[in-house]
Amino acid sequence: MSNLDKNFLFSMSVAPFWHCGRTIRGNSIHTGIALVLVIAMALWHWGISVIGVVGLSAFVALLTEEFWNKVMERHSTWNDGTALVSGVLLACLLPATAPFWLVIIAAFCAITFGKMAFGGYGANPVSTVCVGWAMVFVSFPIYMDPNAMLLQTDFIDPLVRLKYFGPDFMEHSVSFTDLLLGKQIGALGASQNLAVILGGVYLLAKGVIRMEVVISFIAGILLLGGILNICSPEQYVNPFYHLLTGTTLFCAFFLATDFACTPDRSIGMWLYGLIGGMLVVVIRTYGIYTDGAPFAVMLINLLSPYFAMIQPKPFGVKQ
Repeated sequence: MSNLDKNFLFSMSVAPFWHCGRTIRGNSIHTGIALVLVIAMALWHWGISVIGVVGLSAFVALLTEEFWNKVMERHSTWNDGTALVSGVLLACLLPATAPFWLVIIAAFCAITFGKMAFGGYGANPVSTVCVGWAMVFVSFPIYMDPNAMLLQTDFIDPLVRLKYFGPDFMEHSVSFTDLLLGKQIGALGASQNLAVILGGVYLLAKGVIRMEVVISFIAGILLLGGILNICSPEQYVNPFYHLLTGTTLFCAFFLATDFACTPDRSIGMWLYGLIGGMLVVVIRTYGIYTDGAPFAVMLINLLSPYFAMIQPKPFGVKQ
């Protein structure tokens, strides 16, 4: 080889070369826009305390990520917006009057144990938000109970009535319209169903979340809930009540669709969402928790690698 040849450096890269134009920062911005609707509706129902919970959660999440980046000697990642969005999503799962120390613990645990412990964004096997929520939900059940924290309201908790009084009592005490408008005791933003739906549709239109996961998650709830209701309507509630109560729709649009925790193939996505929706009904009907939708999301997150193994055969391969 000549000296001239030695001076040439050839770079090689693999296909595809066409970029879709979406970025992590762009997805975070779109998610933030969708969450503005949710926060606005929560502010309408719960008052100014919503701003404090959301702001503190987002700030602590951002600060925690930067702290661990410094400790691990990694470059700053605050500008991708993922920590900020995780903080706002987590706040939506907390009571509107959650004490400041609870918000700090939840946000710190979410980023530390749900994200940075696995290497950062994209490496976490379980939803970052659900990890933070689960840790404070199990550790401080009274402070995470909306019925205990939201005493100055005329709203009712439909899931509590369903759990302890049965479907007939609940169906006569709350309407679908009230549930859709968020007139129920629940988490700060997760119970604002109309805003959640509008925000979710916006994310679908922008291609930020996958339609397969959302549709199959909702279908799983309606399928199993409908079967139970048909078999015994005196014992099991109309499945649309499962859909419009608690954190169900929020999980379907904002939590179960986390790219880091979902399969990357269409068949896997359909199974992933379907089982997640059915788990919501199982946990509420036979478990000790009145809601349990975030727990269902965490369970299907753990099953996601198995769903990802379902791959189509390469074109041209014989069966």
